[in-house]
Amino acid sequence: MKEIKAIIPPHRLAKIRSAMRNLKKFPGMTVNKIDGCGYGLKNVTNNLENELTDYTPKVLIQIITPDDLVEGILQIIVETAHTGQQGGGLVWVTPIERMIELAEKIIVRDS
Repeated sequence: MKEIKAIIPPHRLAKIRSAMRNLKKFPGMTVNKIDGCGYGLKNVTNNLENELTDYTPKVLIQIITPDDLVEGILQIIVETAHTGQQGGGLVWVTPIERMIELAEKIIVRDS
């Protein structure tokens, strides 16, 4: 199992979601609205107003998936979210050591 996380511009989300629907056995995704800033900021002065307003709206996508779907999901995200501009996004993959799906009935017995 792997976890794929992607930070993308909000206007790319609808296309990614649409493309994921065409992926056989797509496991689903969690989406959060976030704000971010990066190292490429120019002419930023250190004052309170800039510290509170220099963030850009982004979307964080989280997907936990079997290993055999990772490459297909990455391809969809990269091709669909690519902007060619600095600050356009990030995608990374992390191994999942253990996962428990809470929808399944779990029986705990004490001895």
